[in-house]
Amino acid sequence: MENYAINNDGFVAHAQQIASPNFDARPNEEISLIVIHNISLPPSQYGGNGIIELFTNRLDPDEHPYYAGIYTHQVSAHFLIRRDGALIQFVSCLNRAWHAGKSNWQSRERCNDFSVGIELEGSDFEAFEDIQYQTLNKLVDCLNNSYPIQAIVGHSDIAPDRKTDPGPFFDWQKLTHHHH
Repeated sequence: MENYAINNDGFVAHAQQIASPNFDARPNEEISLIVIHNISLPPSQYGGNGIIELFTNRLDPDEHPYYAGIYTHQVSAHFLIRRDGALIQFVSCLNRAWHAGKSNWQSRERCNDFSVGIELEGSDFEAFEDIQYQTLNKLVDCLNNSYPIQAIVGHSDIAPDRKTDPGPFFDWQKLTHHHH
């Protein structure tokens, strides 16, 4: 299995790069947390460009009723893993992506400051693909080798009153590094 590598600029060579404008500088904190999310746009529909459009502020509010409520949101994640296992990177790991929102991990607020956000294309209502776990494990290995990662958590772990993802169908046992 090939290894992923992150360069000094915080980019994974293996990933397709699609730049999101939705990021800013990290405060001076080490990258110590990986946050796993799920996302699908439109909800529970896979394979389209909705997620990319959301993270690049190009979502068309007229394309789907759901989009009308979210198209002005400025959000991003560092990585997206599609249903076919393809890896897309939107923000350098060295920068702060806007994925966690109001959050708390071990009494530390603002998890975006010290985390890397990974979105899996999926939902709370069905299983993820095996190849998504394969890509995720390679990515997590790579992040572990590059940064002092202390834990891997779900979005619901750091924002339990707001978020349910990665959801009941995410199988934590399929993670090689089982920090959860």
